[in-house]
Amino acid sequence: MKPLYFLFGWCFFGLGIIGTVVPGLPTTPFMLLALWAFSKSSRRFHDWLYTHRVFGPPLQQWRSHRVIPGKAKLLAVATMLLSFVYLAFFTGVSAWLKALTALLMLYGAAFILSKPSRVSKQEN
Repeated sequence: MKPLYFLFGWCFFGLGIIGTVVPGLPTTPFMLLALWAFSKSSRRFHDWLYTHRVFGPPLQQWRSHRVIPGKAKLLAVATMLLSFVYLAFFTGVSAWLKALTALLMLYGAAFILSKPSRVSKQEN
């Protein structure tokens, strides 16, 4: 199973990289999945990703404190909203698919917004 987890790790990492430049595609969730897959397959790549200069800090904050930075929350919710507006008004998607998409986006937004934006002083 290790080679399969290793492959998944790189696939998730690649999707996370794409998410840094493609609006609407998240970065951190894919990096979290990559971190998990690497934890099952390669200590070396797990440690590399966890301590990465750019991707490491959000992964560490999530792991230690379940924190989602305010900027990331704003970007995620705004992207979901804009994506839904486009879907609702500029596509011919059926009403049931629009409703399902809205419910999934609302669930995602509620989850994101329910997490703290910074580490509390008590946890430091």
